Order: sequence, then C-alpha cells, then structure tokens
Amino acid sequence: MDEFDIEVFADPDLSDPILVEGLPGVGHVGKLAAEYLVEQLDSELVRRVYSEHFPPQVTLEDGIAELTCAEFHAIEGDEQDLLILTGDHQAQDNAGHYHLTNAFLDIAEEFDVSKIYALGGVPTGELIEEYAVLGAATNEDLVESLEELDVEFREDEPAGGIVGVSGLMLGLGRRRGIPAACLMGETSGYLVDPKSAQAVLKILETVLSVELDYEDLEERADEMEDVMGKIKEMEQGSSATDEDLRYIG
Repeated sequence: MDEFDIEVFADPDLSDPILVEGLPGVGHVGKLAAEYLVEQLDSELVRRVYSEHFPPQVTLEDGIAELTCAEFHAIEGDEQDLLILTGDHQAQDNAGHYHLTNAFLDIAEEFDVSKIYALGGVPTGELIEEYAVLGAATNEDLVESLEELDVEFREDEPAGGIVGVSGLMLGLGRRRGIPAACLMGETSGYLVDPKSAQAVLKILETVLSVELDYEDLEERADEMEDVMGKIKEMEQGSSATDEDLRYIG
C-alpha cells in the first residue's frame, strides 16, 4: 500500500461546507460528537482514507475485519452543508500526524471547505458536574462568535497546547487560509465521556444550524453513571484512608 490510499464513494455538490473533525482523544469527546452528527443527520460516506501512518491493525465488527481507516461523511443541510471526519485511530508518530492532517486538508479543499471545527476533550483529572467547553481559534472573529455561545477561551489552556490532528487542523488550516476553531469539552479523562460530547454538540447545534435529538447520547451517559459512581466511591475511600494515615502518623 502507498502512504495513502483514498477510496472514493461519492462526490456530492456541497456548497461551502464546514468540516467537523472528531478523531479519538481524551474521553473520546471529539469522536463521540462527530459520530453522533453522522448518526443523527442524513449523511453519506464520500471518502475513506487508508494510510501506513495508522496503527498496523484491523477493526472487528461481528467477526468481520476492516483495515484501520478514517472516513469523510457529507451532510447536505437545509442551511449549512457539512463534511464530517471520523475514525478509530490517529497517527502513531509526529511525522504521521502532519502527513495525515495534510491529506485530510487536501480532501477538505476538494470540497471547498469554508471553515473547520476540530473537536476534542480537555482532561481535568477529577470528576466534574458542570461541563464547560473550551475554545481555540485562528482569528478574532471566530473567538468573538464562540464566546457569545459561552465557549471559554482561557489563557494558557489547555496546558501544552492542542496535540494531534485537532491541533494541526488549526495550524495547518490557517496556513492554507481556512478559518479554524477547536471546541474542547472538559472531561475527567478517566473514561469515555458522553456528557462532555453533548456539551460540545450543543455549541455545534448553533454553529452548524442543526437540530439534534440527544436521547441516544443520554442513554450512553446513563450507562456510565454506575461506573462514575464507583470511581467516586474509590476516591472517597482513598481520601478516608489518607485521613486515617495522617491521624495515625
């Protein structure tokens, strides 16, 4: 296989589509959000990207193997056309991230993408009740429009910047003249976080002019509640043990 093998499924006539990227990351926030858009809206698979930069493995569904890949889905909306990038993996090394992101942006330019929203999660390291959405953008207009939707732009957060495809979508997208922003839901970072994904999707509803039914996502969130409750119990147990040790010491 060459460095990239791009399979073409369809070439819809999209009008100034917005690219939404959601690949795996902290809490799988971006991946959950992007896949939910594909599930909820009338989408069409248009491109599948295979690459030697992905991990050397296949995914399995009902025993059927499929080579690791990323997919672009097109959505022809009433007010805004979309191009959604999803997948199960990111690149294995730094150079691979750059090569993959450039390949993704090449496809975006084929469809004359007008703007990019990269999605991800910001780890807090602790369980949270209120899910804030942090932002980063390539120009002041995007910052101002997202601040009006209560997206928070915090100085020096996330610490260390934005890594992987989501960060490079902004950096490399800007060099290509494509306005870009990243929406990052706060998450504990412990496990898959549907609630954080929902917080990001609520921002996207306005940004993308779409309406979503959150019933399925809320069911996934409910399934995580027992797990989260057990983690809280473990944390409280650890705290009690620490108190005992301090007292004894």
